Amino acid sequence: MTWNNWLRQIHRWLSIAFTLAVIINIIAMVQEKSSVWVGFMALLPLTLLLLTGLYLFALPYAAKWHGAGRSGG
Repeated sequence: MTWNNWLRQIHRWLSIAFTLAVIINIIAMVQEKSSVWVGFMALLPLTLLLLTGLYLFALPYAAKWHGAGRSGG
């Protein structure tokens, strides 16, 4: 499996982890047992989602730039 495929798989699992963290946060808020760590629990997967998402977003553009440099214009 290539690096990009691994990163896509990690991004998928991070999205599941983020969704679960948000659901747990909502349940904690409804029960009024919310503590600070429950609110921050979603920030780690969200940050990693942002980083992997930006990388995956930039891949096609980087391939274009890399391919344009090889053609020699």
